[in-house]
Amino acid sequence: MSPVAALEPAGRSATAEPRGTTAADRRPRLATYLAAAILVTVVAGFGVIGVVSLLPNSVDAWEGAYAIGAVAGLLAIQLLWFSRPAARLDSVTSRVLLGVMVVLAYAPVATFGLFWADMPDFVGGAVLLVLPPRYAWPSAGAACLSIAFIYWYHGAEPLTVVYNAIAAVFYIILFYLLARLPRMVNELHEARSELAQRAVAEQRLAFARDLHDLLGLSLSAIALKGELVHRLMSKSAERAKAELAEITATAQRTLSDVRAVSHGYRELSLEKESRTAESLLSASDIAVQIHLDRGELPVQAGTLLARVLREGVTNVLRYSEVEHCEIDIRHHDGKVTLEIVNDGVTRDDPVLAPDSKLSALPDEVAALGGTATVKADADGRFRLRVELPIPDRTASTAAPETERQSVSLSKRVRWLLPTAMAMMGCGATVHALQLTTDAWQVALVIGCVVALLALQFSYFNRPSTQLRSTQSYGMLFVQACLTYLPLLPLGPNWVSVPGLLIGSSLLVLPPVAGWAFFAVNIAAYAEIQRISGANITSTVFYTAATVLTGLAVFGLLWLVRLVTELDSTRRRLAEMALAEERLRFARDLHDLLGMSLSAIALKSELTARVLPLDRDRAAEELTEVLGLTRQALSDVRSVASGYRELSLDSESRTAKSVLAAADVRVRMEMLEDDLPMPVRTVLAVVLREGVTNVLRHSRVESCEIAMRRTGEGICLDIVNDGVERNGDGPRPEPEAAEEPAVPAPRVPGSVVASRETSPGSGIGNLSHRVADLGGELTAGVEPDGRFRLRAVVPV
Repeated sequence: MSPVAALEPAGRSATAEPRGTTAADRRPRLATYLAAAILVTVVAGFGVIGVVSLLPNSVDAWEGAYAIGAVAGLLAIQLLWFSRPAARLDSVTSRVLLGVMVVLAYAPVATFGLFWADMPDFVGGAVLLVLPPRYAWPSAGAACLSIAFIYWYHGAEPLTVVYNAIAAVFYIILFYLLARLPRMVNELHEARSELAQRAVAEQRLAFARDLHDLLGLSLSAIALKGELVHRLMSKSAERAKAELAEITATAQRTLSDVRAVSHGYRELSLEKESRTAESLLSASDIAVQIHLDRGELPVQAGTLLARVLREGVTNVLRYSEVEHCEIDIRHHDGKVTLEIVNDGVTRDDPVLAPDSKLSALPDEVAALGGTATVKADADGRFRLRVELPIPDRTASTAAPETERQSVSLSKRVRWLLPTAMAMMGCGATVHALQLTTDAWQVALVIGCVVALLALQFSYFNRPSTQLRSTQSYGMLFVQACLTYLPLLPLGPNWVSVPGLLIGSSLLVLPPVAGWAFFAVNIAAYAEIQRISGANITSTVFYTAATVLTGLAVFGLLWLVRLVTELDSTRRRLAEMALAEERLRFARDLHDLLGMSLSAIALKSELTARVLPLDRDRAAEELTEVLGLTRQALSDVRSVASGYRELSLDSESRTAKSVLAAADVRVRMEMLEDDLPMPVRTVLAVVLREGVTNVLRHSRVESCEIAMRRTGEGICLDIVNDGVERNGDGPRPEPEAAEEPAVPAPRVPGSVVASRETSPGSGIGNLSHRVADLGGELTAGVEPDGRFRLRAVVPV
């Protein structure tokens, strides 16, 4: 079989449109199907063409059956084992099959001679798949030399030997890439979850450090002071009351910190903050100019810049003489810069307000590898500048071994792709020397081939090239001119690399236009062969080889582009997992610790009030304060580790005790059934947050808590009478005012909280937990003026 296919054009696989018509999670499967289709067509076509060229020269039927059987064996091993993504290439089975392939590729040479000379190409591609690199590349080189030797041994001319050796290099690389790319797509797809898990694990360590710094000391101090109060109660009631007051203040301050951290861990939108900044400054009669580059940023960098923008604008508004403000956010040289400049600053003005959150800015920015400067210029302008590096998305500092291997394979593919195309150019040059020795014709062929390869490498091979663009169409026209215009002066000696043109066009053009262009080029190539004097057999043979090579070019271009897109998608998913973990942490931090800290503050106040009147009752309340503190410390560890299983019994007892301490009459009815752990945990969180919500109502007198089975599952109702008396419904937390999830009702009705509810703190967060189990959360005012929180979870 002649390797002329390395020099000729080809067609397209069934699904050639790589633009955003498919979801990101379907792309790995689509890539695998596309790779398999191109692989089967090219590899099977190579073997079939070899058999078709050989059979007319067979001596008898036995030799024909021998040739068909050997080719079928080679194709079966290549397609059914080496090309399967799930096959273990480093296994004993692979080595045994490699040995069988060597026999099938070389033994028939003794019978068929030159007609079998190209079949060792299968061996060269297989050794690159099976053997370690230090053995694979020398073995592949040996396969190429063996093919050249077969041609030389059977008396081929030197240029024919060189030509077929170059073609062997092309096909060996081609078989390797076509077998490797589907496997790489699968490996990249599987690596996404591992990388995301690694990112989440590292973020959890950061959470643990934050929790220890924020809550560990405060809760430990409350526990120690509680023990001190316990000892002082019998000695000095006044000192005990003073210590209780400190416990209350510490609990309230810690609760405020919890809410602040919970809010700060949510991902902020830089674009949204810029619109808010423009609105605030304009409303203050300040002329504002905002430039925002809309490039993609990592979650942490984007959130930090959004916070800096928010605090920077707050700082601008404190100056009374500001008339102009410029906000500039730009991407440059792998960095993003935020700069806020305003006038109206006098020499005596402090650069920052004493309580400004921008005071901690340098440390926060330095933690992400950036720099921050805050200064007042001599011309009376205040300047805040933050510069952050944008991590290279083609590399990951926390990439696991699987990802590093995938990146290595991706680099290998991107290196081998231009190598294979360079072999096509070299083959065209040698082929031209076979047809003519005229120096100017050979120079014209070489010049056009070099120009085609330069255009291919610099433009069409780049994954970042915009496919459906005017520039791409223009480049495709230039490529067509370089391919076919030399036909005019060269005539029957015309040699080019039309496979590059057709493979690139199928990637660039819309599907219908691409197929039409494919058909026109194939027909034109067949006509050129006929006009050049080739017989029907040669014309059909070379045209079929053209189709195969064009498919290979298109497949490699498309799949390398898809590998790049998958790599970017994988990294984005890792960032999304990180952002989701941060939000989950914020919710858990508030939901699990908010009530505990509120109860500690409430019971500390209660203990201080009853201490002069009933020392035994005060001792009981103090014991509960210590228990709640220990529970809060346990919750800190649970939130940091990411796992939490709450006890419904324990929560119900705590809820009853806390409400009673607040002088609220409680009627509680709980189920004794053994519920699944996820249901039990979610209902416990609902109970805890529901009681916290009750405690916000200043005039609640009674509360009913009931859990029962219904036709829809387990129903938990928390009803209180504080809404009508208070006149304005449950008072939302500060965070909920910005991101309301279940609004405080002023009129009878209910609000259904579902998965689409905006995430916030408090009751709003419960909607996400309940929806995750397929349940529903409702909150609203009953016709009788009572506020009802209901959670229904299927079991």
